[in-house]
Amino acid sequence: MTTTTNTYRPSRTDIVGMWAFLGAGVVIAGGAVAAAVLRIIEVLPNQDVQVAARFSDTVAEAPIGPDGAALPVILDRAMITAESLPAASLVALVIEQVVAALTIVVVVTCLVLLSRSVMRGQVFSRRNTRLVTTAGFTGLIGFAAAPFFGNMAANGAFATLSDGTFDNVVMSVELTPLILIAFVAAMAGVVFAIGDRLQRDTEGLV
Repeated sequence: MTTTTNTYRPSRTDIVGMWAFLGAGVVIAGGAVAAAVLRIIEVLPNQDVQVAARFSDTVAEAPIGPDGAALPVILDRAMITAESLPAASLVALVIEQVVAALTIVVVVTCLVLLSRSVMRGQVFSRRNTRLVTTAGFTGLIGFAAAPFFGNMAANGAFATLSDGTFDNVVMSVELTPLILIAFVAAMAGVVFAIGDRLQRDTEGLV
């Protein structure tokens, strides 16, 4: 009995598409790192720091009435500016940027390595299964952790602006995208694991 290895041979169109994907991945990762570095440079002097903040049932006024008259609105989110942040909040703001950039870099790197493997004709393997799983769960953890640190920074800004009198501790994490990421990551991991097992089971067939 002769042992053979089943491999996928991508067409030229597939290869062009995957090269485009690789290029886009490099641009996305580079852009994420650049944005994080610029944001960190912006906030490190700790002067007039702008922070994204979430509000809960907070009434504000907006010029949306006749002739620009102010009318009450419910404020959901806004950018607030604090003269300076407490040290813990400043550190949290920096960590938020690092986590966000690192998450994107890890996810893109895994997908780029996966694409290169597919370009070489190997779709299902233990390595590819690990890459897919790592990308999925890194995205899940990262996109949950980054808003957590952002909320810490916002709460520090609220405390500074109000001398601790404005209680607006809102821990906001969008659950729907996280559930979707978790589902896609788990499904992709299962598909690649099954594909790898089926490929290994068929090896040795003539």
